[in-house]
Amino acid sequence: MRLHYKGVYNLEPDSLPQRPHRPGGIPFKEAKDTRTLSIIGNVLGAVIIALLLVSAIFRGKSTFDTFQMILGCVLPMAVLLPHELLHAACFRKDVYLYTNLRQGMLFVVGPEDMSKARFLLMSLLPNIVFGLIPYAIGMALPNMALSAFGAICTGMGAADYYNVFNTLTQVPNGAKIYASGFNSYWYLPK
Repeated sequence: MRLHYKGVYNLEPDSLPQRPHRPGGIPFKEAKDTRTLSIIGNVLGAVIIALLLVSAIFRGKSTFDTFQMILGCVLPMAVLLPHELLHAACFRKDVYLYTNLRQGMLFVVGPEDMSKARFLLMSLLPNIVFGLIPYAIGMALPNMALSAFGAICTGMGAADYYNVFNTLTQVPNGAKIYASGFNSYWYLPK
């Protein structure tokens, strides 16, 4: 994997890495721009975070600690870049990192072909590592800082869950997935 930092995304889809389309390439039925994706991701993320935090508060109400809760809510900002680096680690070739903080996003784009399974792993890996695992441990202990950290990191991956949903509902087994510009495509190799 070769990571290229491209800086602030200029909101022009044509400025993202493009590749020739594969014969039979079918575009995902997905958000067509970052504004729409940002709205989907931020609303879904807020719902996920609220549900998980409420569960964590009820689970740990006998051990609730305000400092731990604040710590758990602030620390997720420290994993924004590592989250994207875990996505990038799933690529084998060139991958490009962009920031779009105005719309609350950092993202990576790689125009290589991926199997459906690797695309799903790439989409979910950071959310499992920084979200679900810490949340589960925090709920089991209970530890409010870890639960809040995991809840927020899980919610921060909402746009990734949108990709997973699109993949599971649109892409047949055996297909390959690639990105070109802002959008994803799939095709059945011959």
